[in-house]
Amino acid sequence: MLTPRYFFANDFKQFYSYFLTQPHKKRFFRKGEFLWESGEPFQRIHYIISGAAQNYMEHENGHRKIISFHGEGTVFPGYHQHDYKIEQSLITTAVSDMNVLEFTKEQFRQMFETNPQLSANIVDWYSTYVNRLLYETAHQEYNSSLTRLCNLLYLLTGNETDHPDLYIDMTQDDLSDLLGISRIHVTRGLSQLREQEIILTRRKQIEIRDLPALTEYCSLETL
Repeated sequence: MLTPRYFFANDFKQFYSYFLTQPHKKRFFRKGEFLWESGEPFQRIHYIISGAAQNYMEHENGHRKIISFHGEGTVFPGYHQHDYKIEQSLITTAVSDMNVLEFTKEQFRQMFETNPQLSANIVDWYSTYVNRLLYETAHQEYNSSLTRLCNLLYLLTGNETDHPDLYIDMTQDDLSDLLGISRIHVTRGLSQLREQEIILTRRKQIEIRDLPALTEYCSLETL
């Protein structure tokens, strides 16, 4: 059974050789650059060779809500035929230097319509993405800030119970933007987990020291 994901990678890795044979443009984005200009709908589709991007929404009050991260071996923003108004409110920037294969919608449409395996993968990918959005809407909104924080940390570890070292490379601001809660609530929650020796925090990094203890604070739908 699939669990909600905030970081997408390697979903289309098996198509890399195929993508290289199709019409495309190679692009390089520096850290902090927009993958397309803010305020415009998604017109270009990227297969990420290296690096990572974050997709987020910026409210007029200045608050930023991170929706997802996209890394090596995946396609973003996926393929669909229509332009949606909400896309003009979404922003995607490189969080590290990125190398990508860039396709126009028309170029990707040709692949979508002639490669059944690729089209099936696109549908599966969208299902996974929708699952992540529904999870947050249906469950995270109704949990306490501590539970929401623990749910997020648990999902970001990938539930690697057999791995002795679980590190999450994120700042408190990143966690706040992902959860849509204030930095004060994030700091308070991390302090409580740190006092119980469940986590250890460093600059821009969180180490999960006791995953079973962390799960005690998670909601059932996450586990």
